[in-house]
Amino acid sequence: MQPNARKPKVIIRHCDAYDPERIRVIVREGLDELGLSPRGRTLVKPNIVCAGEGFEHAHTRPEFVEGVVMALRDRDEGKMTELAVGERCGITIPSRLAFKRSGIEKMLKRLKVKRYYFEEEPQVEIALTHEGRLRDYLFTPEPVANADFFVNCPKFKAHPWTTVTFGNKAYIGIQDDRHRLIDHDAKLEEKIADLQYIIQPEFLAIDAIIAGEGRMLTPIPRNLNLILMGNNQCAFDAVCCNVIGVNPFAIDHIRLPHERGFGPLSLDEIDIGGDVTLAQAKERAAGFQVGLVRVEKYFEGTKISAYAGPPPETEGKDYCWGGCPGALEEAIEILRLLDEKLDEKMPRLHIVFGNYQGPLDVKEGERVVFIGDCATFKGKIGGEMVSIENLYRQRSTLDPYTIKGEDFFDKMWKTGALVRKAKGKVALRLQGCPVSVAEQLMVLVHLSGANDPTKDWAAVGNYVEWKSVMAGKALLGHKYQIHGAAPRGEAKPEGMDPSAHAEHA
Repeated sequence: MQPNARKPKVIIRHCDAYDPERIRVIVREGLDELGLSPRGRTLVKPNIVCAGEGFEHAHTRPEFVEGVVMALRDRDEGKMTELAVGERCGITIPSRLAFKRSGIEKMLKRLKVKRYYFEEEPQVEIALTHEGRLRDYLFTPEPVANADFFVNCPKFKAHPWTTVTFGNKAYIGIQDDRHRLIDHDAKLEEKIADLQYIIQPEFLAIDAIIAGEGRMLTPIPRNLNLILMGNNQCAFDAVCCNVIGVNPFAIDHIRLPHERGFGPLSLDEIDIGGDVTLAQAKERAAGFQVGLVRVEKYFEGTKISAYAGPPPETEGKDYCWGGCPGALEEAIEILRLLDEKLDEKMPRLHIVFGNYQGPLDVKEGERVVFIGDCATFKGKIGGEMVSIENLYRQRSTLDPYTIKGEDFFDKMWKTGALVRKAKGKVALRLQGCPVSVAEQLMVLVHLSGANDPTKDWAAVGNYVEWKSVMAGKALLGHKYQIHGAAPRGEAKPEGMDPSAHAEHA
């Protein structure tokens, strides 16, 4: 913070129902208290990572988004030229499917609000110059790059890769799949910190009416009956952390932006207001389960034995929190939602990550799955000689210009072929860095005979619609990578290019 600068403010309000009108009033009052009104291209980014039956608590609810959108309209002083909602959902499924299943698509049509599926928009290059960056540029969708008033509306949740997911973590949704999975490994928290240089929200409002404990795709619902609002992302995340008794300085993806000048984390540097005190909010969240559980512990007592060796030494970590192990935890919980008999169907499996050097107690008829490019093993398993070579490539060899993305159905076909090829063998190896939730989920489906989520014809229809739209845009010469950026105007922390506001496509 600059000397004598006003403290960032976080407002904690009570809200015990998903009533759009009540949310509208609360958010409008929050905007008024913060002295904010929308202008120019105003973009609202909810968290719609996954939606549909069983995923009701994974995403920002449509009633919440509706309240925010209506409050922004209420606060418009004639300076807003566009009001839109945009997101890239998770696990490589089409965003158009998540928008529909969440109910947000229907709500936006009713309110006549523009909608952006971020993976279907042109991608803009944003240059990075700050020290400690993972790479020299990132790509983000054009609506994000060109937003004049950016509103972040995350869901209040735990996360198996990063402990929590509030404002900063939600930025994973401002990249399409090709770029999202680059550095989504042991350096995930550093990647999230780098994403902060693309744009900063002028307003944040988090859906903590029903929060999510333990996981992020299939969270355990927890009534907190809260809406938190703020005007600085670091300060906002710091207060959210304090609500559940987590030290924000211990969360790398929150600490790093703070250290780079994006905002304070100490409560004495934050103005906290509202009709719920921080102490009262803490009482409501007492015992909140965060998501950081090592994969070995997660699968204790199940038919899966997991073993996690360290990622490559160049990562500087002893465990890949941001990569494959956490994806396995999410994959198994999704399958448990889709198939109540999954744990009965699951054969005895051993799943190995990283450079694991310990013993593998594999009995006759059991199989071993090695996951990730950095998985390494050489020796006998069940009398069969198995050699798993380290295929890890330094991140410097990964180029966002040329990286190829794979959607859910690509992953389905690839994993099916892999399992068929390994039929009768004690070991199979799944390559990737990271190996996504979708790929690990499909391997478990093939090995266990669990209900196959790809037989969802609504999902298939949305997939075909998405691919058709993209093919049509390509035929029309629609650009999907735009290079360069034009001045945004406001000064940003050192290392954040103030020209990160790209020209229109």
